Amino acid sequence: QPVARLALAFLHDGVPRKTLEAEYEKPVASEPEIPARTDYTDTLRQLLGSLNICSRESVIRQYDHEVKGRTIVKPLMGATGQAPQDAAVVRFDFESWEGVAVSNGILPRYGDLDAYQMSAGSFDEAVRQIIAVGGKLPNLTPGDGIFWSVNDNFCVPDSVYDPTSNPDGKQKLAKLVQMCEALRDATAAYCIPLTSGKDSMKNDFKADGVKISVPPTVLYSMTAKMEDVRRAVTSDFKQADDVVYLLGETHDELGASEFYALHGELGANVPKVNFAKAKVLYTLIGEANDQQLVQSCHDLSDGGLAVALAETTFGYGYGAEIELPADGLPLATQLFSESHSRFLATVAPEDAMAFEQLLGDRATRLGRVTLNGQLTVHHDGQTVISANTATLRAAWTNGPVNQLLGVVSNDNLSHSNSL
Repeated sequence: QPVARLALAFLHDGVPRKTLEAEYEKPVASEPEIPARTDYTDTLRQLLGSLNICSRESVIRQYDHEVKGRTIVKPLMGATGQAPQDAAVVRFDFESWEGVAVSNGILPRYGDLDAYQMSAGSFDEAVRQIIAVGGKLPNLTPGDGIFWSVNDNFCVPDSVYDPTSNPDGKQKLAKLVQMCEALRDATAAYCIPLTSGKDSMKNDFKADGVKISVPPTVLYSMTAKMEDVRRAVTSDFKQADDVVYLLGETHDELGASEFYALHGELGANVPKVNFAKAKVLYTLIGEANDQQLVQSCHDLSDGGLAVALAETTFGYGYGAEIELPADGLPLATQLFSESHSRFLATVAPEDAMAFEQLLGDRATRLGRVTLNGQLTVHHDGQTVISANTATLRAAWTNGPVNQLLGVVSNDNLSHSNSL
């Protein structure tokens, strides 16, 4: 006997759609005047010890990331076991060499300046992390068998306007719309399907008449199939005399950077993603990996080039001799800009010519890997960073402890690390 009869028209259209109001007003922001510094070595040390950049080893070691002995690229690698990696790579089973790369991208502070670029940048960060470990973009050719999947996790404040309880609701909703527009553009540009997600839409704290709302934030978690996990690439320098390259372009984009945060500033020029140029570069890197030209690869993110250079020395204690190009950008911008879609890669000397022919002007030769355990960066004939890599790793390992204790000397840093 029939027990229910429900018209499909009512099922799909019976509940009225909610109509919300959104109005966007661009934040008033400007670039701060940061005093010219001569000691960028100390700036780098402070950045490595900052909360958003320092080591997460104390957390990592509390969880089993070995997954039955099938984890190929772990959170920390190298002989020291402290070289941070961009993405994880896990073998499916012991019957084949197939595996999966897993990455995450999140940039909450960018949302204070531009919600669209915050979302676009987070998506690009997750993509380039997988490219860095040897992944290849999907759907470049029909039936290529390269599968990717994206999970979004939105974390935003209450975006429903109310003149009393939520007077800035229209602005918040406009930012949410921009976040979704960026997600649409990114998935279309990279041909990566969005297969799942989670939305947390009421992230506000209220107490004693004070209301605090989170900045618009989205976390993108990605997975990508890798045909052969033995071809995975890690971030750490592998051998002396390898040639160091910057892949991608640096722009005057210090807005919401860790460098500005170090000076208590926000700035205005938030990094912007150029999806078309990024896709071309990512495809070229995939071809370079197919030819086994890349020894190491590390994506540039928090802290920019200077932090990436330091992190790549942590695995084996190698150093690097670097010469920044005379490209017209301010020195601080070259060192600390967080422009998207960039990598720090090393190539064996005998493969440098082939690599440069393949990458063309998308690769800038910076210098070479050294045995002396010293990171030295030159610009315009002057040494702008000179630091022992063990000292830098100690600052990164101990995080803000060094800042609180006021530890500044190399001897004290090394002693602090041993403690």
